[in-house]
Amino acid sequence: MRAILRWARADFHRHRGQALFHVLATAGIVASLLLATVLFAYATNPWQRIFTRSNGAHVTLHTGSSADPRRLAGLDGVDTVSGPYPTESVTLTTHGVRASAELRGTPAPPSVGRPLLTSGRWPRPAQPDGVVLESGLARALLAGPGDTLTLPGTARTLTVTGVAESTGPGYAPGERPGTAWALPDALRAPDGQVTDLRLTDPDATDYAVQRAVTVLGAGTVDEVTTWQQARSRAQGDDRLLGQVLGLFGLAALAAACLAVHGAIGTRVRGHLRDIAVLKAIGFTPGQVVGVFVLQHLVQALLGAVGAALLVTGAGSRLPGRLGEALTVWQGLPSHAAGLLAVVAGTVLFIGVATARAALRAGRVPAVPSSPQVTPQGAALSPLVRSALGRGLPPALLLGAHRAVARRGRSLATLGRLALPLLLIVVAMSAWTTIDRLHDHPEQAGRATALRAQGDGLDPTEVRELLRRDPRVTAVYPGVELSALVPGQTATIALRGVGTRQEPYPYALAEGRPPRGPHEAVAGQGLLDLLRIRVGDWVRMTVGARPQILHIVGRAIEPENSGRVVSTALDSLRVDDTRTRPTRYDVRLAPGADADAAAARLTALADGRLDVHVVANPVDGLSPLRQVVAGLIAVLAFIGLVELLTAIGAAVREGRQDVLALQALGLSPRQVIASFTVTVLCTCLAAVGTALAAGLPAARWLIDAQARATGVGGGLAQLPPAGPLAVFALTAVAGAAVLATLSAARAVRRHRPDPVR
Repeated sequence: MRAILRWARADFHRHRGQALFHVLATAGIVASLLLATVLFAYATNPWQRIFTRSNGAHVTLHTGSSADPRRLAGLDGVDTVSGPYPTESVTLTTHGVRASAELRGTPAPPSVGRPLLTSGRWPRPAQPDGVVLESGLARALLAGPGDTLTLPGTARTLTVTGVAESTGPGYAPGERPGTAWALPDALRAPDGQVTDLRLTDPDATDYAVQRAVTVLGAGTVDEVTTWQQARSRAQGDDRLLGQVLGLFGLAALAAACLAVHGAIGTRVRGHLRDIAVLKAIGFTPGQVVGVFVLQHLVQALLGAVGAALLVTGAGSRLPGRLGEALTVWQGLPSHAAGLLAVVAGTVLFIGVATARAALRAGRVPAVPSSPQVTPQGAALSPLVRSALGRGLPPALLLGAHRAVARRGRSLATLGRLALPLLLIVVAMSAWTTIDRLHDHPEQAGRATALRAQGDGLDPTEVRELLRRDPRVTAVYPGVELSALVPGQTATIALRGVGTRQEPYPYALAEGRPPRGPHEAVAGQGLLDLLRIRVGDWVRMTVGARPQILHIVGRAIEPENSGRVVSTALDSLRVDDTRTRPTRYDVRLAPGADADAAAARLTALADGRLDVHVVANPVDGLSPLRQVVAGLIAVLAFIGLVELLTAIGAAVREGRQDVLALQALGLSPRQVIASFTVTVLCTCLAAVGTALAAGLPAARWLIDAQARATGVGGGLAQLPPAGPLAVFALTAVAGAAVLATLSAARAVRRHRPDPVR
């Protein structure tokens, strides 16, 4: 055992730089996988915790006042019916902030979907104007217990008695109203009712929705929200960040294992005689293999434990949602098991890769065979001899010949070196996509910067108010309705925006914009839900009125998981003359400050308009930039380890050629150049492979992820030629410098004896 440890320590001292790179690369990989685990837990566990504690609803039905949802209690598969509770759509203001809300009249906390109070208390009969706000609405209004809310245009006021968490779709400015629970007496003009269903089999939600709509009648159902939709909206971009981190972390782990495999194979080939001597003095094959495995397991363990301590120690010190996610994750009971699983899994994976490569050392015989005088493939080809005879640089020809002659090893090295470079190209593409969409949100489906809503104002008056600001270049009136899909298993968003004379500028990925009276564009989520394609006709129901639309294009749609179909407002008026715009999308001049414009328009309207900035769909992905930068650094470490391995192998295997080449008349510089060319041939091939395969792979991966979220493909942006050229030149120049330094040291050690 003492001899094994002494040999392992001596081998470590000879390869200290390589060991350091292995430790750092492992630390980066484990940190990436841990952050992916943290974001997955942050996206899923808070919602699941609230859903379990509140006895969350599997189906929420918004219906007209004439419906009788109590009949649903007799349906098979329905466990509990909570409600119906009357609702009233209102606008609330406080502290100069406006927000749309839905008042729900509940005499007591409901048995299904019970709000979990985080502060304050439930309204009491002695205070009939008291309300409990869902947490998202409370944050938007900057309101808390004791604050007074006013309803514009009326003398009514409401008093906040509490703030609660809920598993229902939260407040989203301009998209979804918030929820406020109040006593039934607080509602003055109910305009609908809401019912929550708890099912015996949550997986049969679609079937339960279909039967519920059939019993109630399609004309009475305004909107259906399932628990899957609520969970998807609650998880938001955090799940996407976790998926991206996990994907890159696993790919980097595979690249690191390949690099370790190649490094061990190279070291075994370079120490065949040493290994034979160890076996001759009594080392067993298992002990020889164990030395290599032990070394790399210790290095992997150091990197993994260091990364785990760094991630857990950082905690809330990390900026933004990463810090918040880490704080939440550390409070979960399962976080210790997740931490141990990531660390142990990474170390085990690297250990398996090490053992597979070290098996060759165990098969080395105790008496090594004599080396070949002329290695296979070493003879110069007729083409090379002909080129040498014509005066071409011998260093270039001999270096290229050496790379081609060892074709098997060169291809293996090329593959191991190309993988981290390919992943860097994919990471650069992800960075470019985020930057491009952040600077040009219209390419992500956000053609307008502001959205305005007016209570009881004439559409012409609203447009005149909005056009008073010279920074406003276009105003698109619109309305969004809930529509039942064929089969009555879900509701989608039917949107009428713009007119045929002034069409809305959709971000189209396929087809063309709508021009005719029954033409529309749809999001990817809708196409997937209905299993249709561009060019098909689709029938949906709004209340009791059918809408039949021809899908002529696919638009990039970040809202409602892409389950949106959009047409001109005129098309909706064909079948329903009473359809009036309820919102107005406002386009600003290039470079205009959206926040300043919103404040000015609100002041011009004297509080009669609710104007807010439309959020950029990629703002939630901003933390991904820092993550991508860290991943690029980790992948660069892995690539550097493989490059150093390839250089060391080329120099070690070419030691016998140094004296021969100098004896043939090549100067030391030419010998050094020949080794540099050998490495550059492999490096250039790896960079070319990474660019040729990485750019299409990046486009496919980004678009596939966008399709999976319902937004739809067509978002991917490839890096410009400039950054790609810098990347390629950096890789090639770094390889040339490192190869030159290693070859120069080898040439100095093998100088020919002077003639005496």
